[in-house]
Amino acid sequence: MRTIQLNIPDNIDLEDYDFSMIIAAKLYEDAKLSAGQAAQIVGLSKRAFIEMLGKHGVSVFSKSISDLHSDIENA
Repeated sequence: MRTIQLNIPDNIDLEDYDFSMIIAAKLYEDAKLSAGQAAQIVGLSKRAFIEMLGKHGVSVFSKSISDLHSDIENA
């Protein structure tokens, strides 16, 4: 896993966990990471990460119509 360093202004009142969650949620939403990979970045279980997504305005359901049709066929 790669490590990056960000310089965040001191007046931004967020904990390191919050930054990690924001980044992981966005990468998950953009389908750059799986839920498991995103959960690993934050240090949560996959289930806990999925539960936290709603608090960050991210749906666990795909926005793609073709994915929806595929899910319905597989159900």
